[in-house]
Amino acid sequence: MTVSTAPKQNSITTHLGNGLKVIAIENPVADIVSARVFLPVGQIHENPHNVGIFSLLTSLLTRGTAHRSSLDIAEAVEYVGASLGADSASDYSLVSVKTVSADFENIFTLATEILREPSFPENEIELERKLTIQGLRSMQEQPFSVAYKYFREGMYGHHPYGFSSMGTEETVMAMQRDELLEAHRQHFRPDNMVVIIVGRIDPERAIDLVERLLGDWAAPEYPAPAPRLPAVDSHAYRIVTPQETNQAFVILGYLAVSVTHADFAALKLLSTHLGNGLSSRLFVELREKQGLAYDVSAFYPTRLGPSQFVSYIGTAPENTSVALDGLQSELRRLCEVPLTAHELQVAKNKMLGQYALGKQTNGQIAQLLGWYEILGLGTEFDHIFQANVAAVTIEAAQEAAQRCFVDSYISILGPATAVEALR
Repeated sequence: MTVSTAPKQNSITTHLGNGLKVIAIENPVADIVSARVFLPVGQIHENPHNVGIFSLLTSLLTRGTAHRSSLDIAEAVEYVGASLGADSASDYSLVSVKTVSADFENIFTLATEILREPSFPENEIELERKLTIQGLRSMQEQPFSVAYKYFREGMYGHHPYGFSSMGTEETVMAMQRDELLEAHRQHFRPDNMVVIIVGRIDPERAIDLVERLLGDWAAPEYPAPAPRLPAVDSHAYRIVTPQETNQAFVILGYLAVSVTHADFAALKLLSTHLGNGLSSRLFVELREKQGLAYDVSAFYPTRLGPSQFVSYIGTAPENTSVALDGLQSELRRLCEVPLTAHELQVAKNKMLGQYALGKQTNGQIAQLLGWYEILGLGTEFDHIFQANVAAVTIEAAQEAAQRCFVDSYISILGPATAVEALR
């Protein structure tokens, strides 16, 4: 075991002999301990034939192990008022734990059991299939979800980021227990994991606990499968979907850079300036001044691969064309007219303030730092990102906009009488 300590924040970072990385941070303010076990596996490892497999797999981790039923697991967690869950995302999967300090060892022991020995009972697989399909059908009844699905598919094509994280009805129904077991065998392995523990616990004790529970888990001799990140080969795209809805939805976006790119911080600031809150540019210009929007915003996800810079508006059907023009005008404006010093500073204050508020609990700290670690950025990216945001200049923001806002992807959904002319 090699250990490096960081006394200033009372933390320990270590690699166990089997390759598992552990980060333990003592934060004694509240009598709570949170843990996250991250794996760099999610949509980026899926293909058109097994899309949704990691969503299904992680949802089944708490549904039974070699030693306990789903009821046994639920009762053990609820008996002490703890939380234990699992989830998957575009670039990672995780198991999360939160308990009072006195119960942490018992619940974390249970978490390692569901990680190492899930049983994937056939009856639970069938139940989760039904729940997933219900969720997929429910999304088809949500106009924005439908418009965004077409937007995402048009932008990414066969890249995994173009898939639905839940899969499709066809892929979910086709998944068999053997496939889940094989995916678990290949990807859920100690040399493919980061464990981060934050809370009222001595870091050395936390490391010893992980060593005792996971240190004997042998890593396979073969390497973990690499993520599937093909180039995104698509160009400007527009799709119009007639659907009888009370609102029309317009989504306008651009293929954007990954978290490791030099423009990342600038684009995060532009997203905040455009769509974050009641003082954001899109809200003020399109809702307050022009009365076009029921809902309007922008977002720019943090991704290991090519991301997306998205703006959207929900509007009265008769205003669809004007709303599209409004979104296009505001994105063009960022390329042509630099932000004022005041606008840039407001965006920085808003972003950094919200970022700080997002690290108030042990769970939030574990989530953020573990996420950075599994993306290959390291926990130090917490400070690097904030410094990068603070350093963005007016010129850098405009240049990032000019590089990003080139080929637009547009998805429009609404009543045929309002949207057909926009094809």
